[in-house]
Amino acid sequence: GSIGAMNARSYSKDRYFQEGIGNIQKLVPEGVEGRVPYKGTLASLVYQLSGGLRSAMGYVGAPDIPALKECAQLIQITVAGLRESHAHDVVITKEAPNYDGVGRRQQG
Repeated sequence: GSIGAMNARSYSKDRYFQEGIGNIQKLVPEGVEGRVPYKGTLASLVYQLSGGLRSAMGYVGAPDIPALKECAQLIQITVAGLRESHAHDVVITKEAPNYDGVGRRQQG
């Protein structure tokens, strides 16, 4: 866990075999604390995920989930391939609700 989690809850230290450490400077964290932006209701997220699943099923010609498991082939791509597979060399003026810009170059 993060420093905050290990400092606030004794079982967090125990989980990472650091239960006997009292000095916060001696803890070795295995996580961070952070926030993610609100992405809307669960219903809208599930709708987008199921739409993506339907799209994937259409790409491979799978009429149902068992057929998708048989037809689908997952491949590993490089970071450069991921970047290239997203919109690039264009200024996006309005993003789709299911697009978070993953793969774009960081600004700055």
